Amino acid sequence: MRNILMEMLESRKEEMIEIRRYLHENPELSFKEKKTAQYISDFYKGKDVEVQSNVGNGYGIVVTIKGGKPGKKIGLRADFDALPIVEETDVPFKSKNEGVMHACGHDAHTAYLLVLADCLIQLKADIPGTIKIIHQHAEEVPPGGAKSIIESGVLDDLDNIFGIHLLPIDSAGVVGYHAGYSFNGRAYMKLKVQGRGGHGSSPHLANDAIVAGAHFVTAAQTIISRRLSPFDIGVITIGSFDGKGTFNVIKDSVELEGDIRYMTVETKATIEKEVKRLVKGLEEEFGVTCELTYTNDYPPLYNDPEMTEKVAGFLKNANDKDIKEVKEFPAMPPSEDFAYYAEKFPSCFFYIACTPKGVTKPYFNHHPKFDIDEDALLVAAKAVGYVVCGYFKLD
Repeated sequence: MRNILMEMLESRKEEMIEIRRYLHENPELSFKEKKTAQYISDFYKGKDVEVQSNVGNGYGIVVTIKGGKPGKKIGLRADFDALPIVEETDVPFKSKNEGVMHACGHDAHTAYLLVLADCLIQLKADIPGTIKIIHQHAEEVPPGGAKSIIESGVLDDLDNIFGIHLLPIDSAGVVGYHAGYSFNGRAYMKLKVQGRGGHGSSPHLANDAIVAGAHFVTAAQTIISRRLSPFDIGVITIGSFDGKGTFNVIKDSVELEGDIRYMTVETKATIEKEVKRLVKGLEEEFGVTCELTYTNDYPPLYNDPEMTEKVAGFLKNANDKDIKEVKEFPAMPPSEDFAYYAEKFPSCFFYIACTPKGVTKPYFNHHPKFDIDEDALLVAAKAVGYVVCGYFKLD
Protein backbone atom coordinates (compact mmCIF):
# COMPACT_ATOMS: atom_id res chain seq x y z
CA MET A 1 0.00 0.00 0.00
CA ARG A 2 2.86 2.36 0.77
CA ASN A 3 4.11 2.26 -2.83
CA ILE A 4 0.60 2.68 -4.19
CA LEU A 5 0.01 5.71 -1.98
CA MET A 6 3.25 7.37 -3.07
CA GLU A 7 2.47 6.76 -6.75
CA MET A 8 -0.97 8.31 -6.26
CA LEU A 9 0.52 11.36 -4.60
CA GLU A 10 3.14 11.79 -7.33
CA SER A 11 0.43 11.66 -10.00
CA ARG A 12 -1.48 14.43 -8.21
CA LYS A 13 1.36 16.86 -7.57
CA GLU A 14 0.00 19.39 -10.06
CA GLU A 15 -3.42 19.18 -8.39
CA MET A 16 -1.83 20.10 -5.06
CA ILE A 17 -0.17 23.08 -6.68
CA GLU A 18 -3.42 24.13 -8.34
CA ILE A 19 -5.30 23.96 -5.02
CA ARG A 20 -2.56 25.87 -3.25
CA ARG A 21 -2.62 28.64 -5.85
CA TYR A 22 -6.41 28.95 -5.68
CA LEU A 23 -6.26 29.29 -1.90
CA HIS A 24 -3.36 31.73 -2.17
CA GLU A 25 -5.42 33.94 -4.47
CA ASN A 26 -8.40 33.83 -2.13
CA PRO A 27 -7.09 34.21 1.44
CA GLU A 28 -9.33 34.88 4.41
CA LEU A 29 -8.47 36.11 7.89
CA SER A 30 -8.80 34.06 11.07
CA PHE A 31 -12.40 33.42 12.15
CA LYS A 32 -13.59 34.79 8.78
CA GLU A 33 -12.66 31.80 6.57
CA LYS A 34 -16.22 31.06 5.44
CA LYS A 35 -15.47 30.61 1.72
CA THR A 36 -12.29 28.64 2.41
CA ALA A 37 -14.20 26.29 4.70
CA GLN A 38 -16.87 25.84 2.03
CA TYR A 39 -14.17 25.05 -0.55
CA ILE A 40 -12.74 22.37 1.77
CA SER A 41 -16.18 20.88 2.51
CA ASP A 42 -17.03 20.79 -1.20
CA PHE A 43 -13.83 18.84 -1.87
CA TYR A 44 -15.19 15.94 0.22
CA LYS A 45 -18.66 15.88 -1.33
CA GLY A 46 -19.55 12.42 -2.63
CA LYS A 47 -16.66 10.76 -0.82
CA ASP A 48 -17.24 7.92 1.63
CA VAL A 49 -16.35 9.85 4.78
CA GLU A 50 -18.03 11.64 7.65
CA VAL A 51 -17.59 15.43 7.47
CA GLN A 52 -18.24 17.63 10.51
CA SER A 53 -18.36 21.36 9.84
CA ASN A 54 -18.22 24.44 12.09
CA VAL A 55 -16.28 22.51 14.70
CA GLY A 56 -15.00 24.56 17.60
CA ASN A 57 -15.26 28.34 17.75
CA GLY A 58 -15.28 28.91 14.00
CA TYR A 59 -15.12 27.12 10.68
CA GLY A 60 -13.18 24.03 11.75
CA ILE A 61 -13.76 20.85 9.75
CA VAL A 62 -13.07 17.28 10.87
CA VAL A 63 -13.22 14.49 8.28
CA THR A 64 -13.29 10.92 9.61
CA ILE A 65 -11.79 8.17 7.47
CA LYS A 66 -12.75 4.80 8.93
CA GLY A 67 -10.39 2.05 7.86
CA GLY A 68 -11.49 -1.40 6.79
CA LYS A 69 -10.10 -2.94 9.97
CA PRO A 70 -10.26 -1.90 13.65
CA GLY A 71 -7.23 -0.31 15.22
CA LYS A 72 -5.74 2.88 16.59
CA LYS A 73 -7.03 6.34 15.73
CA ILE A 74 -4.87 9.27 14.67
CA GLY A 75 -5.37 12.84 13.57
CA LEU A 76 -3.67 14.76 10.76
CA ARG A 77 -3.95 18.53 11.08
CA ALA A 78 -3.57 21.45 8.68
CA ASP A 79 -4.58 25.08 9.25
CA PHE A 80 -6.22 27.30 6.62
CA ASP A 81 -6.35 30.94 7.78
CA ALA A 82 -4.34 33.83 6.31
CA LEU A 83 -2.74 37.01 7.69
CA PRO A 84 -3.54 40.76 7.54
CA ILE A 85 -0.56 41.49 5.28
CA VAL A 86 -0.33 43.34 1.96
CA GLU A 87 1.32 40.85 -0.41
CA GLU A 88 4.51 41.99 -2.16
CA THR A 89 5.36 38.90 -4.19
CA ASP A 90 5.39 38.84 -8.00
CA VAL A 91 3.59 35.52 -8.42
CA PRO A 92 0.76 35.37 -11.00
CA PHE A 93 -1.60 33.96 -8.33
CA LYS A 94 -1.14 36.93 -6.00
CA SER A 95 -3.84 37.58 -3.38
CA LYS A 96 -7.06 39.06 -4.76
CA ASN A 97 -8.07 40.24 -1.28
CA GLU A 98 -6.19 43.46 -0.63
CA GLY A 99 -4.46 43.45 2.74
CA VAL A 100 -4.87 39.70 3.25
CA MET A 101 -2.16 37.17 2.37
CA HIS A 102 -1.26 33.54 2.86
CA ALA A 103 2.13 34.55 4.23
CA CYS A 104 2.60 31.55 6.52
CA GLY A 105 2.07 28.60 4.19
CA HIS A 106 -1.38 27.56 5.38
CA ASP A 107 -2.53 27.45 1.76
CA ALA A 108 0.12 24.80 1.12
CA HIS A 109 -0.76 22.92 4.31
CA THR A 110 -4.38 22.66 3.22
CA ALA A 111 -3.55 21.72 -0.37
CA TYR A 112 -1.27 18.82 0.49
CA LEU A 113 -3.65 17.45 3.14
CA LEU A 114 -6.71 17.57 0.88
CA VAL A 115 -4.99 15.42 -1.74
CA LEU A 116 -3.40 13.09 0.81
CA ALA A 117 -6.77 12.64 2.52
CA ASP A 118 -8.44 11.79 -0.78
CA CYS A 119 -5.79 9.16 -1.52
CA LEU A 120 -6.22 7.66 1.96
CA ILE A 121 -9.98 7.56 1.45
CA GLN A 122 -9.48 5.50 -1.70
CA LEU A 123 -7.17 3.11 0.17
CA LYS A 124 -9.07 3.02 3.45
CA ALA A 125 -10.09 -0.65 3.13
CA ASP A 126 -6.49 -1.56 3.92
CA ILE A 127 -6.09 0.81 6.90
CA PRO A 128 -6.31 -0.94 10.29
CA GLY A 129 -7.71 2.00 12.20
CA THR A 130 -9.21 5.46 11.81
CA ILE A 131 -7.75 8.73 10.54
CA LYS A 132 -9.33 12.08 11.36
CA ILE A 133 -8.37 14.90 9.01
CA ILE A 134 -8.40 18.14 10.99
CA HIS A 135 -8.82 21.24 8.83
CA GLN A 136 -8.32 23.92 11.44
CA HIS A 137 -9.38 27.52 11.30
CA ALA A 138 -7.81 30.53 13.03
CA GLU A 139 -4.32 29.39 13.95
CA GLU A 140 -2.97 32.93 13.72
CA VAL A 141 -5.24 34.76 16.19
CA PRO A 142 -5.68 33.76 19.85
CA PRO A 143 -7.59 32.00 21.27
CA GLY A 144 -7.06 30.13 17.99
CA GLY A 145 -9.00 27.18 16.66
CA ALA A 146 -7.11 24.20 18.07
CA LYS A 147 -8.19 24.60 21.70
CA SER A 148 -11.86 24.87 20.79
CA ILE A 149 -11.74 21.87 18.46
CA ILE A 150 -10.29 19.82 21.29
CA GLU A 151 -12.93 21.14 23.70
CA SER A 152 -15.69 20.14 21.24
CA GLY A 153 -14.90 16.50 22.03
CA VAL A 154 -14.71 15.32 18.40
CA LEU A 155 -11.11 14.23 18.88
CA ASP A 156 -11.48 12.53 22.26
CA ASP A 157 -11.03 9.05 20.81
CA LEU A 158 -7.66 9.77 19.15
CA ASP A 159 -4.39 8.19 20.21
CA ASN A 160 -1.95 10.55 18.48
CA ILE A 161 -1.93 13.64 16.22
CA PHE A 162 0.58 14.66 13.55
CA GLY A 163 1.14 17.91 11.73
CA ILE A 164 3.70 19.76 9.63
CA HIS A 165 4.72 23.33 8.94
CA LEU A 166 6.40 24.66 5.81
CA LEU A 167 9.43 26.74 6.77
CA PRO A 168 12.15 28.26 4.51
CA ILE A 169 14.92 26.71 6.58
CA ASP A 170 16.42 24.62 3.76
CA SER A 171 15.71 23.52 0.21
CA ALA A 172 12.66 21.49 -0.75
CA GLY A 173 13.28 17.82 -0.04
CA VAL A 174 14.64 18.39 3.46
CA VAL A 175 12.43 17.33 6.35
CA GLY A 176 13.25 18.41 9.89
CA TYR A 177 12.22 17.26 13.34
CA HIS A 178 12.83 18.18 16.96
CA ALA A 179 11.89 16.25 20.11
CA GLY A 180 10.71 17.88 23.33
CA TYR A 181 9.87 21.58 23.50
CA SER A 182 9.96 22.66 19.86
CA PHE A 183 8.00 25.92 19.44
CA ASN A 184 7.73 28.81 21.88
CA GLY A 185 4.64 29.51 23.92
CA ARG A 186 3.40 33.07 23.93
CA ALA A 187 1.50 35.56 26.06
CA TYR A 188 0.07 39.02 25.45
CA MET A 189 0.28 41.91 27.86
CA LYS A 190 -1.25 45.36 27.89
CA LEU A 191 -0.35 47.89 30.57
CA LYS A 192 -2.08 51.20 31.17
CA VAL A 193 -0.10 53.55 33.39
CA GLN A 194 -2.23 56.32 34.88
CA GLY A 195 -0.40 59.36 36.21
CA ARG A 196 -1.45 63.01 36.40
CA GLY A 197 -1.08 65.40 33.48
CA GLY A 198 0.39 68.87 33.65
CA HIS A 199 2.53 71.54 32.04
CA GLY A 200 6.09 70.73 31.07
CA SER A 201 7.33 73.70 33.05
CA SER A 202 5.90 72.39 36.29
CA PRO A 203 6.68 68.68 36.66
CA HIS A 204 6.30 68.92 40.43
CA LEU A 205 2.57 69.54 39.98
CA ALA A 206 2.11 66.50 37.73
CA ASN A 207 3.02 62.82 37.69
CA ASP A 208 4.59 61.83 34.39
CA ALA A 209 3.15 58.55 33.04
CA ILE A 210 5.77 58.43 30.26
CA VAL A 211 8.63 58.32 32.77
CA ALA A 212 6.95 55.48 34.67
CA GLY A 213 6.15 53.61 31.47
CA ALA A 214 9.67 54.02 30.13
CA HIS A 215 11.06 52.64 33.38
CA PHE A 216 8.86 49.58 32.99
CA VAL A 217 10.14 48.97 29.42
CA THR A 218 13.72 48.89 30.71
CA ALA A 219 12.99 47.00 33.91
CA ALA A 220 11.05 44.29 32.08
CA GLN A 221 14.22 43.24 30.27
CA THR A 222 15.84 42.40 33.62
CA ILE A 223 13.31 39.58 33.94
CA ILE A 224 15.06 37.85 31.05
CA SER A 225 18.60 38.73 32.10
CA ARG A 226 18.27 38.36 35.87
CA ARG A 227 15.29 36.15 36.69
CA LEU A 228 15.76 33.32 34.18
CA SER A 229 18.44 30.68 34.18
CA PRO A 230 21.01 31.17 31.40
CA PHE A 231 19.77 27.83 30.05
CA ASP A 232 16.15 29.00 29.77
CA ILE A 233 14.65 30.81 26.79
CA GLY A 234 12.44 33.85 27.14
CA VAL A 235 11.70 37.05 25.23
CA ILE A 236 9.79 40.17 26.25
CA THR A 237 9.04 42.58 23.41
CA ILE A 238 7.27 45.87 24.08
CA GLY A 239 5.98 46.45 20.58
CA SER A 240 3.70 49.41 21.25
CA PHE A 241 4.16 52.47 23.49
CA ASP A 242 1.28 54.89 23.06
CA GLY A 243 2.77 58.05 24.51
CA LYS A 244 2.07 60.56 21.73
CA GLY A 245 1.10 63.99 22.95
CA THR A 246 2.29 67.60 22.86
CA PHE A 247 5.97 68.41 23.39
CA ASN A 248 5.38 70.65 26.45
CA VAL A 249 2.57 68.69 28.10
CA ILE A 250 3.18 65.97 30.68
CA LYS A 251 1.16 62.92 29.72
CA ASP A 252 -1.72 61.89 31.92
CA SER A 253 -1.51 58.21 30.91
CA VAL A 254 0.22 55.84 28.51
CA GLU A 255 -0.54 52.38 27.20
CA LEU A 256 2.02 49.70 26.41
CA GLU A 257 1.51 46.40 24.62
CA GLY A 258 3.92 43.51 24.68
CA ASP A 259 4.60 40.06 23.26
CA ILE A 260 6.09 37.44 25.56
CA ARG A 261 7.67 34.16 24.45
CA TYR A 262 8.97 31.20 26.41
CA MET A 263 10.02 27.62 25.74
CA THR A 264 8.82 25.83 28.89
CA VAL A 265 5.84 26.04 31.21
CA GLU A 266 8.23 26.82 34.08
CA THR A 267 9.61 29.85 32.24
CA LYS A 268 6.07 30.92 31.41
CA ALA A 269 5.19 30.99 35.12
CA THR A 270 8.35 32.87 36.07
CA ILE A 271 7.88 35.62 33.50
CA GLU A 272 4.22 36.15 34.38
CA LYS A 273 5.00 36.35 38.10
CA GLU A 274 7.83 38.83 37.55
CA VAL A 275 5.86 41.08 35.19
CA LYS A 276 3.10 41.38 37.79
CA ARG A 277 5.68 42.07 40.49
CA LEU A 278 7.23 44.87 38.42
CA VAL A 279 3.83 46.45 37.86
CA LYS A 280 3.21 46.55 41.61
CA GLY A 281 6.62 48.08 42.12
CA LEU A 282 5.91 50.68 39.43
CA GLU A 283 2.85 51.87 41.31
CA GLU A 284 4.81 52.15 44.56
CA GLU A 285 7.92 53.78 43.08
CA PHE A 286 6.21 56.36 40.84
CA GLY A 287 2.88 56.85 42.61
CA VAL A 288 0.91 55.86 39.51
CA THR A 289 -1.90 53.40 39.14
CA CYS A 290 -1.62 50.54 36.68
CA GLU A 291 -4.09 48.35 34.85
CA LEU A 292 -2.48 45.16 33.56
CA THR A 293 -4.01 42.73 31.07
CA TYR A 294 -1.96 39.56 30.86
CA THR A 295 -3.25 36.75 28.63
CA ASN A 296 -1.55 33.41 28.06
CA ASP A 297 -2.22 32.64 24.41
CA TYR A 298 -0.54 29.44 23.18
CA PRO A 299 1.47 27.04 25.34
CA PRO A 300 4.93 25.82 24.30
CA LEU A 301 4.69 23.04 21.73
CA TYR A 302 6.02 19.79 23.14
CA ASN A 303 6.83 16.99 20.72
CA ASP A 304 6.57 13.62 22.42
CA PRO A 305 10.13 12.22 22.26
CA GLU A 306 9.07 8.61 21.62
CA MET A 307 6.63 9.57 18.90
CA THR A 308 9.13 11.97 17.33
CA GLU A 309 11.76 9.23 17.23
CA LYS A 310 9.29 6.99 15.43
CA VAL A 311 8.42 9.71 12.92
CA ALA A 312 12.10 10.37 12.23
CA GLY A 313 12.65 6.64 11.72
CA PHE A 314 9.71 6.32 9.30
CA LEU A 315 11.08 9.20 7.22
CA LYS A 316 14.72 8.14 7.30
CA ASN A 317 13.73 4.69 6.06
CA ALA A 318 11.51 6.03 3.30
CA ASN A 319 14.21 5.84 0.61
CA ASP A 320 12.24 8.28 -1.53
CA LYS A 321 13.67 10.44 -4.31
CA ASP A 322 11.63 13.45 -3.18
CA ILE A 323 12.65 13.24 0.49
CA LYS A 324 16.33 13.98 0.09
CA GLU A 325 17.36 14.46 3.71
CA VAL A 326 15.83 14.01 7.15
CA LYS A 327 17.61 15.80 9.95
CA GLU A 328 17.19 17.24 13.40
CA PHE A 329 16.64 20.98 13.60
CA PRO A 330 16.78 23.22 16.67
CA ALA A 331 13.65 24.43 18.42
CA MET A 332 11.85 27.27 16.63
CA PRO A 333 11.11 30.70 18.14
CA PRO A 334 7.56 31.20 16.72
CA SER A 335 4.42 29.91 18.42
CA GLU A 336 1.85 27.44 17.11
CA ASP A 337 -1.54 26.44 18.48
CA PHE A 338 -0.83 22.84 17.48
CA ALA A 339 0.63 22.95 20.99
CA TYR A 340 -2.88 22.39 22.36
CA TYR A 341 -3.15 19.06 20.52
CA ALA A 342 0.29 18.10 21.79
CA GLU A 343 -0.80 18.85 25.37
CA LYS A 344 -3.64 16.32 25.10
CA PHE A 345 -2.15 13.63 22.84
CA PRO A 346 1.39 12.32 22.31
CA SER A 347 2.10 14.18 19.09
CA CYS A 348 4.74 15.13 16.56
CA PHE A 349 4.82 18.41 14.64
CA PHE A 350 7.64 18.47 12.13
CA TYR A 351 9.11 20.76 9.48
CA ILE A 352 8.99 20.72 5.68
CA ALA A 353 11.72 22.89 4.14
CA CYS A 354 10.54 25.11 1.29
CA THR A 355 13.20 27.70 0.37
CA PRO A 356 12.56 28.80 -3.24
CA LYS A 357 15.08 27.56 -5.79
CA GLY A 358 18.05 29.85 -6.31
CA VAL A 359 17.35 31.86 -3.15
CA THR A 360 20.05 32.07 -0.48
CA LYS A 361 18.31 34.46 1.92
CA PRO A 362 14.60 33.61 1.83
CA TYR A 363 11.89 35.76 3.36
CA PHE A 364 10.58 33.99 6.45
CA ASN A 365 6.95 33.22 7.24
CA HIS A 366 4.79 36.33 7.87
CA HIS A 367 6.84 38.50 5.52
CA PRO A 368 4.99 40.29 2.65
CA LYS A 369 7.39 38.61 0.19
CA PHE A 370 7.16 35.12 1.70
CA ASP A 371 7.13 32.45 -0.99
CA ILE A 372 7.76 28.72 -1.25
CA ASP A 373 9.18 26.13 -3.59
CA GLU A 374 6.01 24.29 -4.57
CA ASP A 375 7.97 21.02 -4.76
CA ALA A 376 7.54 21.10 -0.96
CA LEU A 377 3.86 20.25 -1.37
CA LEU A 378 4.62 16.75 -2.63
CA VAL A 379 7.33 16.38 0.02
CA ALA A 380 4.79 17.27 2.72
CA ALA A 381 2.19 14.86 1.37
CA LYS A 382 4.70 12.03 1.07
CA ALA A 383 6.26 12.69 4.48
CA VAL A 384 2.92 12.56 6.27
CA GLY A 385 1.94 9.59 4.09
CA TYR A 386 5.04 7.70 5.22
CA VAL A 387 4.18 8.50 8.83
CA VAL A 388 0.67 7.10 8.34
CA CYS A 389 2.01 3.96 6.68
CA GLY A 390 4.69 3.48 9.32
CA TYR A 391 2.24 4.05 12.15
CA PHE A 392 -0.24 1.48 10.85
CA LYS A 393 2.53 -0.87 9.62
CA LEU A 394 1.39 -0.65 6.02
CA ASP A 395 4.14 -1.90 3.68
